[in-house]
Amino acid sequence: MITFSHVTKSYNGKRKAVDDLHLTVNGGEVFGFLGPNGAGKTTTIKMLTGITDIDEGSIEINGYNITSDSMKAKRSFGYVPDSPDMFLRLKGLEYLNFMGDIYKVPKSLRQERISSLASAFDLESALGDHIQSYSHGMRQKVMVMGALLHDPDVWILDEPLTGLDPKAAFELKKMMRDHANKGKTVFFSTHGLDVVEKLCDRVAIINKGQIVLTGTMDEIKGNFHQDDSLEKLFLEITKNE
Repeated sequence: MITFSHVTKSYNGKRKAVDDLHLTVNGGEVFGFLGPNGAGKTTTIKMLTGITDIDEGSIEINGYNITSDSMKAKRSFGYVPDSPDMFLRLKGLEYLNFMGDIYKVPKSLRQERISSLASAFDLESALGDHIQSYSHGMRQKVMVMGALLHDPDVWILDEPLTGLDPKAAFELKKMMRDHANKGKTVFFSTHGLDVVEKLCDRVAIINKGQIVLTGTMDEIKGNFHQDDSLEKLFLEITKNE
């Protein structure tokens, strides 16, 4: 579960990138976080993960405050950033073991999970290679594997499907659905509106730092024409704002 309460972030003391954000993401749901470029999505996610300080308000992850209980909060989630271009000098397996050490995953269980994830993403033969030699999609896969290695209750995924081949994208979407079906939480940002429409239990749309609409697809469409696609609704909502 994730709770945002009165969350605000300003840059240069003037422009509010996120303005008094209220939002609850429940266990047992895949939650889509949408917005145009510059709407405040990335700032929100960076505050959620503790990368960026919160100016006002609070964020809790499974009951832990990301500011005052940061270590407990961070141990309860797995995070895939919007760019996979990190730890490029490490080999894939070295990176995964590094993540396993950080989250204190026992070595026997670690190897089992690495093997299972590598098989799902067709990455077994590449784990001995340096990440800098990987394609963008392969880097994305190893970042996803690292985030999920400690089997966190909360998944925070920023554009996780970008660069993935169709099979890997299918596997990740299935994992997201299965994770939510276990009563756990998936919070992800994406520009793929067709994926959101098919996969998400609820959606929030942020624009100019504020949540302008949240709800299930049926609830959102209830405010507009029922036969409109999410893409058409999104364009209409953000244009009006």
